[in-house]
Amino acid sequence: MQVHLVDGTYELYRQHFGQASKHKQPPPFAGTIGVLTSTIQLLQDGATHIGVATDHIIESFRNDLYSGYKTSEGMEPVLLEQIPILEDALRAMGVTVWAMEEFEADDALASAAAVACEDRTVHKVLILTPDKDLGQCVQGKRVVQFDRRNNIMIDEDAVKEKFGVGPSSIADYLGLVGDTADGFPGLQGWGAKSASTVLAKYGTIDKIPDSHEQWIIDGVTLRSAEKLASTLSSSRTEAVLFKQLATLITTVPVGDIADWKWAGPTERFEAVAEKLGAPQLVERIRRLK
Repeated sequence: MQVHLVDGTYELYRQHFGQASKHKQPPPFAGTIGVLTSTIQLLQDGATHIGVATDHIIESFRNDLYSGYKTSEGMEPVLLEQIPILEDALRAMGVTVWAMEEFEADDALASAAAVACEDRTVHKVLILTPDKDLGQCVQGKRVVQFDRRNNIMIDEDAVKEKFGVGPSSIADYLGLVGDTADGFPGLQGWGAKSASTVLAKYGTIDKIPDSHEQWIIDGVTLRSAEKLASTLSSSRTEAVLFKQLATLITTVPVGDIADWKWAGPTERFEAVAEKLGAPQLVERIRRLK
């Protein structure tokens, strides 16, 4: 059995801006229609168990931890307005939706991946998003990310190739280099090369020695090692906080795998599709029954 876990917020962005690039004035529900269409395509391609996670509220518990964390400020109103519309439309289509308020969509995806991993009948978990945060959930070739836009499968080897560290060090990596998409800067002077080099040796931030001399003894060679070590030594509190922001929660209630099995649309779907101006979706769904 395969399980498909979809980042609904990312898909809404992707579909909306994809339509915006094709049309001077995209239809008002273009993003939502695009996500529904792509979800139907998954079903047509043989997907049986699907869960879609959304950021029902963009802000989360992480905003209480760090004031600079991402918010809905500056987000296009047409996208904010479509989030609840998308959630309702997916539910009408019979798809499981995890609409996050305290947590984020990424946390729901990580939690669902953890649930799926416990089920031996699941031989593959596909997390449909290129978001680097989700790299921490990848396990071998069994739990992978799939970048639908670029048709790229990201397994554990691909994570290591891209970041220089394995999935277990992704949160630490982001804690050091930061994540502009999520609004936290990382530590000054720390970049991709320095973070991957140091973490390849020590694995986690808390195991990195304060002394650059110890780095040299341990075989870690970086041109600005002394400065980097000094920055980390004086900014460990920030580094730990940034790692916490990057670490995904895996205990969000997402139900059981049996709950994610698609059993066809609800009676409401036809009316919802008509309201969205996409009656053609009804016929596509009917062909799947």
